[in-house]
Amino acid sequence: MQHEIPRATSSVQLGPADIQPLVDDAVVFANQHGLVVALKDPRFVNPDYAVIHAPLSLTPVPYPRARFELAQQVMPLFNTLVDAVAADESYLEATLRPAAAQDAFTGRLLGCLLATRPERQALRGSGREVVLGVHRSDYMLDAPSGKFLQVELNTIASSFGCLSALMTRLHGYMASGRISGLDASRLPPNPTLEHIPDAIAAAATASGHVAAGGVVVMVVQPGERNAYDQQWIQLQLWERHRLRTLRLTLADIAAGGRLDAASGTLTLPGGQPAAVFYFRAGYTPADYPSEAEWAARELIERSNAAKCPTVAYQLAGTKKVQQDLATPGVLERFLPPATAAADAALLREFFAGLWSLDPRDLAADAGGAAAAVRDAIARPEAYVLKPQREGGGNNLYGEELRAALQQGGEELSAYILMQRILPPVNRSVLVRNGQWQEAETLSELGIYGTFVRHNNAVVVNQQSGHLVRTKTASSNEGGVAAGFAVLDSPYLVE
Repeated sequence: MQHEIPRATSSVQLGPADIQPLVDDAVVFANQHGLVVALKDPRFVNPDYAVIHAPLSLTPVPYPRARFELAQQVMPLFNTLVDAVAADESYLEATLRPAAAQDAFTGRLLGCLLATRPERQALRGSGREVVLGVHRSDYMLDAPSGKFLQVELNTIASSFGCLSALMTRLHGYMASGRISGLDASRLPPNPTLEHIPDAIAAAATASGHVAAGGVVVMVVQPGERNAYDQQWIQLQLWERHRLRTLRLTLADIAAGGRLDAASGTLTLPGGQPAAVFYFRAGYTPADYPSEAEWAARELIERSNAAKCPTVAYQLAGTKKVQQDLATPGVLERFLPPATAAADAALLREFFAGLWSLDPRDLAADAGGAAAAVRDAIARPEAYVLKPQREGGGNNLYGEELRAALQQGGEELSAYILMQRILPPVNRSVLVRNGQWQEAETLSELGIYGTFVRHNNAVVVNQQSGHLVRTKTASSNEGGVAAGFAVLDSPYLVE
């Protein structure tokens, strides 16, 4: 039986009896096609091997085609920007020093950058520098302006790429006769399942370690619930490139990794040389419970393996750098002179309002920071206060934001103030743990980019697919792994 759905929206206007068969179909499709996460249910004898469908939306969310395609178009430019910012370590140090003084985690990352500088310089000098970026630029469609405005630019552990490709396939299945009026041709191609492992393989080859039995090391968190998204990459690396992957925690690397100081080769616990370190951990203080994990991160940084990311790339993706790049005149520093004006104008199409909270900037009202703070205290609902953190659940809103700004002080240097983006509200059917609810929702779009540079030669630089996360309109946070959102797909409308 087919069910009606408006062509330009994702609202399922059906009663519970009609929705349930569609939900049943979607859950079965997800389980059959690997669109799953670990269940982690202690009632099972081996809970690590029990799976359940990933949280998902029954139908895709509408986005304007022209704006979506512009976000795809600009992604290689964001890739290039990250590479240029990361290469300017004096800029990173100067920009992040005030935040690092107030935020211990940022301080440790900056300390790692400074401590390992000689090894990076030696790699560049020897012609063996390989950098790998798997980035994701996250946006919300701002209803007042009609633009996609950037929430953040992720340079480490840009997750859910593979499951997002499977979400596109799921929604294509739902559009193939299950839901009338849902047009599969409006679902844009989503090549993350191929592009991400292909970029990792290109970096592995450029590292020079593959011929000697080098492997890809996926740096993971203990007890990772999202392992199946990661293991799709592992499987594709083997099937497409015959590259083996080892899943190791930072603690594993600290205990068994050995760095040859003369060559820079890092040998793993099994004796294989590391060709690539691909981080799906290391972005939160919880990933460094002891000095051993920090020692492992520094060991990796000193090695001649390709890293995704280097510590410089990770710092280039911090909120403070995002804010500083939005300051008038800063972007042009990192863009090719011949195209700097046009490139900067295109990038700024995606910048939300961002302000420094460093007391020195507030005193000078740099970039209108003091005026923005006064307005945020008066209208806290129009702003968000962001620390230097990834992974969701860290931002301050409403009265918490107002109180923090009123208190003031040097501690605010660890935060940035950002305009609250106001996306349009949709109506979606959200499916989690086999149960569904119909709700008013907001969605966030991520565009993936892959980038590989070997010395001065750019080997890969492309947009590499997309992710949509949908949450209830009442939720401030939007992470799927953190339990706030479900996976979704874009549905392009004119």
